[in-house]
Amino acid sequence: MKDFTRREFLGTTAMAGLGFSLLPFAGARGEVHRPVVRIGMVGVGARGTGHLRGLLNRDDVEVPAVCDIDPSNLARAIRLVEEAGQPTPEGYGDGDMAWEGLVARGDLDGVIISTPWLWHTPIAVAAMENGMYVGSEIPTALTLEDCWNLVRTSERTGSPLMQLENVCYRRDVMAVLQIAREGLFGTLLHARCGYRHDLREFLFDGDVRFGPGTGSVSSWRTRHYIGQNRDLYPNHGIGPVAHWFDINRGNRFLKLSSMATRSAGLQEYIRDHGGPDNPHADQEFRQGDVVTTMLSTANGETVIVTHDTSVPRPYSLDFQLQGTRGLWLNDRDGIHIDGRSEPHRWEDFADYSERYDTALWRRREAEAEGAGHGGMDFFIRHAFIESIKRQVQPPIDVYDAATWSAIGPLSESSIALGGQAVDFPDFTGGRWTTHERIFYVHDEY
Repeated sequence: MKDFTRREFLGTTAMAGLGFSLLPFAGARGEVHRPVVRIGMVGVGARGTGHLRGLLNRDDVEVPAVCDIDPSNLARAIRLVEEAGQPTPEGYGDGDMAWEGLVARGDLDGVIISTPWLWHTPIAVAAMENGMYVGSEIPTALTLEDCWNLVRTSERTGSPLMQLENVCYRRDVMAVLQIAREGLFGTLLHARCGYRHDLREFLFDGDVRFGPGTGSVSSWRTRHYIGQNRDLYPNHGIGPVAHWFDINRGNRFLKLSSMATRSAGLQEYIRDHGGPDNPHADQEFRQGDVVTTMLSTANGETVIVTHDTSVPRPYSLDFQLQGTRGLWLNDRDGIHIDGRSEPHRWEDFADYSERYDTALWRRREAEAEGAGHGGMDFFIRHAFIESIKRQVQPPIDVYDAATWSAIGPLSESSIALGGQAVDFPDFTGGRWTTHERIFYVHDEY
């Protein structure tokens, strides 16, 4: 690496035919190329600031540049970097395209994108074109064209992309992955997952307004509920399931079918909380209150994914994994293993979660404490930074990003067709049959 710049190295490896983004994650295990990495932050609102604070807690990360079009967000980010004892970062905040200046820099190893969804793909593509590692919040793409654009750009340039899907690192989810890989569930058959989270208060300001300038999230996220009818947020649920079923690594999704209920929850919420004279009382929303998607796989499994955010309910990611010898049901916090559990009875999952707790969590539990989302945020940032330092493929890669994000536009197409099944693209170009596992194949990251 001493004789090549980062961009030259990535470009050279990409010309090998398969591209740097196809190298196995463990290919350079333990070989650290750079002791400190330089990260640019695009989007430093609530989510981006969480990432920034986490990075500044590390002694192997420098943050020379930050970007946000909100002056208060930008000023806070600059102050946080200074308070961490680092040089004052350059701030980019002049209009919607301010990010272009940051990703054009030649002194950054990587960029973390925490902007509204519409900007994820264009910023990621531009950063990869400049030879950077990209860490993108979810969903990484909103259209099939964008999914393909991410894959083809990464393959052509050799620049890796990591989807920052933190639920893959949830402690119980990783224990279930370990249980599945050790064969306790037998032959895997079926999984459920979803995003079932009452977001009504989150989507509106206190006086039930929305639109530009009314809130950090309500200013953009609510617009998707007006203009689209799809599974808007599949990544949290489908990520763990994809790892359980080895999607893109010996398996792939084949077909998708989606149906949606009517839209009523958000309209009623506005009327109930905004008063009769609220200007948005008659607002129409295309987004169905509950969207149910079914997926089939090449290896004969099925998956049900549910999006449910517009009506009152407790939070749930709706996880279930079932095989020929047993199943795990998250909301029941129970497990049943044939020959171990009492017939027709659930066992408490606590004993299994302790017995099959991953070495990764046991080793880094103290570092993850307080890092956000129960510690999961520590692990995604750690994996991203370690991937850059070791110059290897991140454990959640561009093929994962495209595949998991594609559920959004595909579900919209299926709903529009009355639930008709649609073909699921193969973003690996057939290489799913030979790709090896890269997520949690050892206990380092």
